[in-house]
Amino acid sequence: MSEEIDWDSLTFSLTPTDTMYIAETGMDEAWTPGDLMPYGDMKISPAAGVLNYGQGLFEGMKAFRTSKDRVVFFRPDENARRMQRGADRLKMPPVPESIFIDAVEQCVQQNLRWLPPCGRGAMYVRPLLMGSGPILGVAPAPSYRFLVYVTPVGPYFKGGVSAIDLLISEEHHRAAPGGSGGVKAIGNYAPGMMPSKNAKSKGYAEVIYLDAETHTCIEEVGAANFFCAKDGVLYTPELTGTILPGITRDSLIQLARHNGIEVKETRVTAEFAMGADEAFCCGTAAVISPIGSITKSDVKASYGDGKPGELTTKLYNQLVGIQNETEDDVFGWLHEVPL
Repeated sequence: MSEEIDWDSLTFSLTPTDTMYIAETGMDEAWTPGDLMPYGDMKISPAAGVLNYGQGLFEGMKAFRTSKDRVVFFRPDENARRMQRGADRLKMPPVPESIFIDAVEQCVQQNLRWLPPCGRGAMYVRPLLMGSGPILGVAPAPSYRFLVYVTPVGPYFKGGVSAIDLLISEEHHRAAPGGSGGVKAIGNYAPGMMPSKNAKSKGYAEVIYLDAETHTCIEEVGAANFFCAKDGVLYTPELTGTILPGITRDSLIQLARHNGIEVKETRVTAEFAMGADEAFCCGTAAVISPIGSITKSDVKASYGDGKPGELTTKLYNQLVGIQNETEDDVFGWLHEVPL
């Protein structure tokens, strides 16, 4: 059956697969393992907490077929723990790590024919946790649903990694202190769609959000974490509760330090970033997206003639190499899926 799938035509978009996983529990009950079922529409109450009050979280992760013909996840334990932290913040019962890992493994196993060959894409895995029970009045839902589905995706950059142009948002913010910016809440994403679309209509790939307090420091690029390099030192915005603690972000910090590169997690002003030697953003989808330019009002800062910088390229190749097992997994990040 896999011969019928045109791997080279895959983009980063949804392709319906065969099987999904669902588990359910009450507010004060323990989670028990869920069930596999055919991928498709599902029933939910019109009064569900997730539909009425946005009580929902999601994760994004990938399974890879490696050069050693193994099927692996990249740091799935970190996704499980981040979802648990988000569940606490949104007053939902956290899914135990064992059930989370078992669920994503089962979904990959049952949809194995959709997993692209090594180097030609990956299987994107989307776990969701939501208040599925009916509730009228702003309060936690009485019951919850944990759902996992998967889809094959092609390489984020077709034909090689290319640098992107970004626009600093002058009027919109992604998150504020004390809010939910530090967790992967579903409500964090819809407000960014309009600023993003406006930026794209002007020829930019995405927007950069500044902090809501001083309007001077870079926080995130759309839904990705930000890095820049100056004089051989790597800088990234510190985690203050308004920035998502990206797993790719953490991996790149560890990888850079392993390479002997100094990394500073600190406040990164737009002014400093626009004077840096190179810059990139990172996340599960693209791994690393090199930044070719940043525009703020009528000032444009360009990096490396629009080509990925030396440090950016090195980190990208190393991280992708670990995921594909063409480089040694010295950190123990890969989790093999039993087949």
